[in-house]
Amino acid sequence: MMKRRLEQTKSLKDRLASFAKVLREKAVVMPPSAEKDDLLRRARRADTASHLDEWVHSRGLQPPT
Repeated sequence: MMKRRLEQTKSLKDRLASFAKVLREKAVVMPPSAEKDDLLRRARRADTASHLDEWVHSRGLQPPT
């Protein structure tokens, strides 16, 4: 059985940024609640993941010796 491969058209950084933006847009219109806090938390995590991906793929990062 062959696995399907999905070719991404946008970079991980772009996908995470758009995901965080959508979550923040949803959270803005909600009243204060646990669900709103969860959306904002997920948006912050997506931003952090984006920054980590950028750091890992930076040219300044050197492999351990």
